Amino acid sequence: MLMRAKAAVGLAAAGLVLGLTGTLAGAATATAAPAQQVPTQIVTIQAVNNLGLSTSEAKSVQCYVRDAGFNPGAIDGQLGSNSWKAWQRFLNDGGYNAGTVDGEVGPNTIRGLQRFLTALGYDTGGIDGSAGPKTRAAWKAFSHLGGGWC
Repeated sequence: MLMRAKAAVGLAAAGLVLGLTGTLAGAATATAAPAQQVPTQIVTIQAVNNLGLSTSEAKSVQCYVRDAGFNPGAIDGQLGSNSWKAWQRFLNDGGYNAGTVDGEVGPNTIRGLQRFLTALGYDTGGIDGSAGPKTRAAWKAFSHLGGGWC
């Protein structure tokens, strides 16, 4: 029963529901699928928000924040929660007020990033907490500053 419950969680995440009889509800076929042992695995889903940066540009800003003394985790070009926690710590430490260090790219983090980029002379379109086209362009330009950071 535990294996079936774990399988149901995995199938529910894929948009399918495993009924108590072992059949799939919502499947494209009307015939019942034979009950099978589905191997379980732990899958970590990490949201990535590069705010318009390519992988190489994201690596550059990961190197920047690492070199500033804040650990973004792996320099992999994927700005996930560890990278954003490092940026939030960096922004807060610099007085740019990114709010709670939670690794989520919400309005407070965006405002902190906008304050930082504006202080460097970039036009973010304002300090509004929205990652609009000007904020994304400024972030992209920053990633190339000095030829990149890695």
